[in-house]
Amino acid sequence: MIRCIAIDDEPLALQLINEYCGKIAFLGLEKVFTNTDEAKAYLNQNPVDLVFLDIQMPDINGIQFYKGLKQKPLVIFTTAYKDFAVEGFNVDAVDYLLKPFEYDRFLKAAYKAKEYLEFLSSQELQLNSIFVKVNYEIMKINLKDIELVEALDDYIKIYIKPNPVLTLMTLKSIQEKLPARDFVRVHRSFIVPLARIEKFSKTKLWIAGKEIPIGSSYSQVYDQLLMISKNK
Repeated sequence: MIRCIAIDDEPLALQLINEYCGKIAFLGLEKVFTNTDEAKAYLNQNPVDLVFLDIQMPDINGIQFYKGLKQKPLVIFTTAYKDFAVEGFNVDAVDYLLKPFEYDRFLKAAYKAKEYLEFLSSQELQLNSIFVKVNYEIMKINLKDIELVEALDDYIKIYIKPNPVLTLMTLKSIQEKLPARDFVRVHRSFIVPLARIEKFSKTKLWIAGKEIPIGSSYSQVYDQLLMISKNK
């Protein structure tokens, strides 16, 4: 089920989107909004997969609203003005519906979103593990099992249970293998998985009870962690 919301200053437009979504089994329309501030507050607390978003609204241009979101779901723009089409696609919109649009055209846009989300999901499945050389063998390591990555001279130590592994590579090399949205380098000697951070301050953080320093040249990490914690 694709979780979605709709934002439009015209109640009749929202009514139509609600009706169309009700006919499509894989769409779950959670809420509709005529006010962008309320919509933004909802999105900050309730991440969704897809937004049907009007462009020409009295308080803010829909494209600018979308650009200002911290976490960006997929977007299908809806508008009565075709002049915005190019700008809409410049922010990677899934589709651009020109009002008044019929159900068949809406369905086509919905399928585009579905196919793209399925593609993203398949990519994530391919990125849920990495392979590293351990002694004379190639070892598969699931990303969710990594507690910490530490640099030790020419080696790196990957903390997994039941035992950590050593591999001959640099911290920079393994950082390029790890998804940036899930792992962050906090020190010249440490990379940590964001999901495993138990607590943090400006100079250190803790994972599994282990204290990890935040290097002076990585001070932006604290702001990043602070933003993530506020959005949860």
